[in-house]
Amino acid sequence: MLRGAKIGLRARQEADVAILHTELYDDVATRSRSDPRPWRPAAPGSASPFAVREPSEDAAIFSVVELAGGGLAGDALLWAIDQHNRKAHLGISLRPDCRGRGLGTDVVRVLCGFGFDTLGLQRLQIETLADNTGMLRAAERAGFVQEGRLHRSLWVAGEFVDEILLGLVAAEYDPARSPDPSRSAPATGAGRR
Repeated sequence: MLRGAKIGLRARQEADVAILHTELYDDVATRSRSDPRPWRPAAPGSASPFAVREPSEDAAIFSVVELAGGGLAGDALLWAIDQHNRKAHLGISLRPDCRGRGLGTDVVRVLCGFGFDTLGLQRLQIETLADNTGMLRAAERAGFVQEGRLHRSLWVAGEFVDEILLGLVAAEYDPARSPDPSRSAPATGAGRR
């Protein structure tokens, strides 16, 4: 398990799937804000987007657990991992009762450490809605900088909204920003996949 100050990132377990699916996928409003693809109902028995998968070269998928108590807090991943150019995208989604408690910042920091220190990536990128203040704060606290704003680029809940692009490169990564159990970080958020 990868550990932060408040959370741990571990391999997905079968027991996680139904909870994540119900709270993060079946909540249409939340899912529409965290995934650029249109929401579609999933037929009973069909594979959940949170299903346990075999490890792959292009994604590192984790379940987020709170260190205090071990409860499931959400989903985190590095996706579109490009080993040739040594870059990836970062995304997180926290269960509704886990938002606003600083877990998102910790998740972003742990994913950065994994991406840069373990995978040897040179760049991480986040795309999020312009009004997703929790994710913007979490990313900036981990060292990400805003690199651009895509005006009216996403169709979300019946309207076009702006998307913010954030990036962090290994040369600017400060491990001192990494999770430290003596520090707390109060932001949360979700990057778009």
